[in-house]
Amino acid sequence: MALKSARPSRKPPARLNVARESREARRARARQIARALARAYPDAWCALHYENPWQLLVATILSAQCTDAMVNQVTPRLFAEYPGPRELAAAPVEALEAIVKPTGFFRQKAKTLQAVARIVVERHEGRVPQTMEELCALPGVGRKTANVVLGTAFGKPAIFVDTHVRRLAGRLGLTTNDDPDKIEADLRELLPPKEWTLFAHRLIHHGRRVCVARKPRCSVCPAAEWCPRVGVTAAA
Repeated sequence: MALKSARPSRKPPARLNVARESREARRARARQIARALARAYPDAWCALHYENPWQLLVATILSAQCTDAMVNQVTPRLFAEYPGPRELAAAPVEALEAIVKPTGFFRQKAKTLQAVARIVVERHEGRVPQTMEELCALPGVGRKTANVVLGTAFGKPAIFVDTHVRRLAGRLGLTTNDDPDKIEADLRELLPPKEWTLFAHRLIHHGRRVCVARKPRCSVCPAAEWCPRVGVTAAA
């Protein structure tokens, strides 16, 4: 007796040449991917714990070359002892270094945090600025950190390109660039501004759980139907 063939699994777009894909075709794919991720991760949000823009700015600076989980272990004590920029700016540097040491590069991070705190106090009346230009003028703050704060703390349209967004944007064929600023610009072209921040958070969520670095779990990926799997050589 002949066996019934198994139901074929979803396959990525056949022979998609991302470099030659039209802008409209890529936008249509991006919308499908965004919808699939929204269904899969409706509550995806920032993994860093924070209660206000200042705390998110500090946590994001500490997260460089460090896991969010470790940052979340350090920040409760940091914010308890130095709750705002004025207190942190006046903190003894040795005490600050001791608190942030588990996050790595602690001397430089302590120095950066105090420099940021002083500028926020002296130039912005103790409040975190709300423009890209002002945030990027702070020591140690680039577009990624600025976008995290703008989008997550202030609710402004923002796409932040961390290691997960960078990897997934390439695999999904949403960009042919490797430079974070160019990737950000490419992603901004594909979706309406109101979707940017949630899309970035969902990409990060997806990158940590399914589209991992070494062996992505393509068999359970909610966006597999629209993914060309650029650069993927082994998948689960």
